[in-house]
Amino acid sequence: MTPTAHDQLTLLAEQRHELDAEGQRIAKAYCLAVLDHVTAKIRTACPAAVYVTFAFYGTRTLDLHGVLGAQTSPLGTCPELWNNREGTQEHPLDYIADEIESDVQTALAPYLSPAWASVHRNSASDGNSWLLELPPVDRVARVTELVRERHPEATAVIVDGRRSGGRIIEVLEGVADDGTQIRAPRPRWAPSCDTSLTRILAQVLALPALADRHLMPLPSDYVHPHGVSISDQTYLMPLPPTA
Repeated sequence: MTPTAHDQLTLLAEQRHELDAEGQRIAKAYCLAVLDHVTAKIRTACPAAVYVTFAFYGTRTLDLHGVLGAQTSPLGTCPELWNNREGTQEHPLDYIADEIESDVQTALAPYLSPAWASVHRNSASDGNSWLLELPPVDRVARVTELVRERHPEATAVIVDGRRSGGRIIEVLEGVADDGTQIRAPRPRWAPSCDTSLTRILAQVLALPALADRHLMPLPSDYVHPHGVSISDQTYLMPLPPTA
């Protein structure tokens, strides 16, 4: 039977939707790859770097301000490790300043970039100043560290990729004496920890190499702890043993 114009339209609409979705996945992965690339260069020149600080204007043009270290106390400020605006003291980052500015702008160019979840306003400044937290050297190791701060016996987590990019809905804590899996469906961590985990897991989900290595399909007999349906975006993520 010869396909009708309606059939062709339906098929092409489905193909366009699939291509758009694939394009978004590639764009997200590319943004994070650029961010990882420039992060490695920054840390080579400045190992203590934690944040890149910058101004962002309405035209989506980025003006690089500098690099900051970790906040030393809850009420303290982040130490300035390099200032791109003063230029009064020679620093290894001076030689890659243009590359940092260009790569950070590229990583943040799409509104859908997962890197935006790591950006927040610089509370130590009253002006147009933003902080981009650089990704951890090993995202999965950082997830494991955060989970085991509250669940020391955790062996794996269940990650729902449909919720805010990557929400942990359950922690698995080994096997009980009767052979059943010990499950913690309501993880015990603070909102700030939950935010950090969600942000990092969204990046794991967006990077194909990490997702393929660390995310596994759920067992066929798995039942959602809150009684909702399971999708192909829900994964088992084993946690590596603590060194």
